[in-house]
Amino acid sequence: MGFIKTKILPFAIIALFGIAFFAVNARIWLPGDMMSPAPMN
Repeated sequence: MGFIKTKILPFAIIALFGIAFFAVNARIWLPGDMMSPAPMN
């Protein structure tokens, strides 16, 4: 059990950071209409 945690947990953390990094880059590079949330006005 500990072996699985020591292997899965760091990978999950790195994957989360990678997804967040990709999402930020996608918001920068793609047109805002596709990625933007609802307007804040």
